[in-house]
Amino acid sequence: MSSPKITFLPKSQVELKFAVTSEEAKPYLEQAVTEISTAKPIKGFRPGKAGYDDVKREYGEMLIWETALERIVRANYVKTVLDENIDTLGSPHISVDKLVPGQDIEFTVTASVMPQVTNLMDYTQPLAEVKKHEIKDEEADKAIQDLRKMRRTETAVDRALTLDDLAIIDLEITKDNVPVEGGTSRDYRVYLNEAHYIPGFAQKLEGAKKGETVKFELEFPKEHYTKALAGQKAGFTATVKDVLELKLPELNDEFAKNLGLESLAKLQELIKSNLQQEADSKAEEAAEIEMLEKLVKGSRFSDIPDNLVNEEVHRMLHELEDGVEEQGGNMEDYLSSLKKTKDQLKLDLVPQAILRVQTAVALKEIAGRENCEVDEKELDAEIDRILERIKPEDKEVRERVSSAEYRDYVSAQIKNRKTLKALKEKALKK
Repeated sequence: MSSPKITFLPKSQVELKFAVTSEEAKPYLEQAVTEISTAKPIKGFRPGKAGYDDVKREYGEMLIWETALERIVRANYVKTVLDENIDTLGSPHISVDKLVPGQDIEFTVTASVMPQVTNLMDYTQPLAEVKKHEIKDEEADKAIQDLRKMRRTETAVDRALTLDDLAIIDLEITKDNVPVEGGTSRDYRVYLNEAHYIPGFAQKLEGAKKGETVKFELEFPKEHYTKALAGQKAGFTATVKDVLELKLPELNDEFAKNLGLESLAKLQELIKSNLQQEADSKAEEAAEIEMLEKLVKGSRFSDIPDNLVNEEVHRMLHELEDGVEEQGGNMEDYLSSLKKTKDQLKLDLVPQAILRVQTAVALKEIAGRENCEVDEKELDAEIDRILERIKPEDKEVRERVSSAEYRDYVSAQIKNRKTLKALKEKALKK
């Protein structure tokens, strides 16, 4: 096969121009003859057994060449990208420049290629610092108080509300005497000793008894998500349905034992340790994000193909939709709150998508420099660990985990972890 003319284009595209002689095309033409005569047998021949001239006479020579073309294009394209080590992305665009029986076949393949780091920032010096926060006793004490609140009892009482109680109310909110959309609530629970999203709300209920209706005006916070109400005064009508007295459990060894610990001291020790681990993890994560952002901003990259950016935008949008649904919402309402269409949101995501792609490209470059490879043994061990967590009867899931595609995915994850570890050892200041 003669070598194609290779031209690298802007926007990380590559153009491959091929000229395949009729002699080079011969094996593929023979395969095409077999394929045609199998699908459309010729009288007097068994399926697939007719010769070139017979198929040419019956169906025309152009059909043979057109049928062979796909195999010719694929074989030449694949061989070239492998021989030349061209890292292509997605499906290529194919343009047939000349297809005349008996003459050279000419075609052009245009494909996107993986962007490259043209100048990688020096990562052997610290790019970020892990700023650890030492958990104080007061923070652990607050967490224990939160645990007490979670285990408090609620007892209905026949008296006026105090700021230590829980009020069960029916609520209606109006603006200019018109009910606010979503402002009517039944059996609304208000803990009077906790901050309410509308300042002063709890204090207006103080002193009211079961069965009483309280009317008052308050101003919505200026940063309230509903623009029509932000910073505006509204009318509130609250009918008290129940007054519940809250009683916290005693903070002693018995309280700790109910949580599975032998003493209050052990509970305090565990809470502080858990908070410290969480704080350390957050500090490490924040430093890692800062490190990667500095690495990308300090490096230079070739152009990123549009299809790669679009693919990342779609992935980010899907992640966002999942997050909204996990919190009990839906994407339509979320877009409405932003006052944006899905297309507008996609445009907003483009800069972050580009940053993600550049981060992946930079990590790939570092993986090569740091020799971060994954051998078959550790890949097998990781797949086995995953399979151990899947029930034997879940055959479909087990087959998917054992597939070549999933192995590639797991291998990429392991390699990414190794690369991040190698990078953090050099670029993170502890």
